[in-house]
Amino acid sequence: MPSLTALFVGLGSIGTRHLQNLTELCEKRGLTLRADALRSDPARPLRPGAAERLCARFTDPADPAALPRYDLVFITNPTSLHADALRRLRGRAGAFFIEKPIFSAEQTGTDLSALLPAGQKAYVAAPMRWCGTMLALKQALKTLRPYCARVLCSSYLPDWRPGVDYRTVYSARRALGGGVTIDLIHEWDYLVDLFGRPAELYNLKGHYSELEIDSDDVSLYIARYPHLLAEVHLDYFGRGYRRSIELFCPEGSLVADFGAGTLTWPDGRVDRYEEPVNARYLREMDAFLDYALGAGGESPNPPADALDVLKLTLGEV
Repeated sequence: MPSLTALFVGLGSIGTRHLQNLTELCEKRGLTLRADALRSDPARPLRPGAAERLCARFTDPADPAALPRYDLVFITNPTSLHADALRRLRGRAGAFFIEKPIFSAEQTGTDLSALLPAGQKAYVAAPMRWCGTMLALKQALKTLRPYCARVLCSSYLPDWRPGVDYRTVYSARRALGGGVTIDLIHEWDYLVDLFGRPAELYNLKGHYSELEIDSDDVSLYIARYPHLLAEVHLDYFGRGYRRSIELFCPEGSLVADFGAGTLTWPDGRVDRYEEPVNARYLREMDAFLDYALGAGGESPNPPADALDVLKLTLGEV
């Protein structure tokens, strides 16, 4: 049976999800998986479902237990540590999977060539592109001509990770790369995927709620495209999860509600795409494996593009 090796740098909630999904897909593809973990704190308990899927755990990439090279390396530690992890593991991955955002706000000037050798396969996470409603929206846009887009992502940060003190997670801490502006980079990622880069952009952001965090909890944008205006609202304090895009078109409004899993057409027709949240992550992992194990092809989301989107979220056009 063909084998696959993978190294996970960081195994929090998202890293554990990727490990579980990778294990499932390897089984379906008939691949034997060896998964190792590089951890900063070996004494910190692993999340349920992680320990039994790991072969080796270590704190130094030079540890004798580590392989000299892995087929896949997952950079799933805090955002502010991504660049250092890529630097330490330069040349040791067949393909990198880098969690979003690629870097923190203070690292937008990072030289990618110093971290990734020429020809290095690498993908930056963009799971919203793979949800059923988004895939349906892309098909719908082939027949519509929007004048304006209204984008909303609003949720309550303390509810994100049940049983975890929200004040301790990276989202709450600016020094770790937190803050709604880049934490919710998904919205700008999919807007750029749908419509490209805007020609003009304005952004206001700050901390206005009672949440005990030192990062921004609301970020508002107005963007101008050649034939489209867009407004984007991101926050950490909305009670009740809301994530949607409304497109104003000659025929009326098209609304993609990613929380409800629905696409509402201008004539009132509603198409339903409800599915478990993990379905998008499985599609994403499947596409990453196709790219990583294939002979060639473009990355579904190259690091240079992801860095460009990060700069855009920070108001750099």
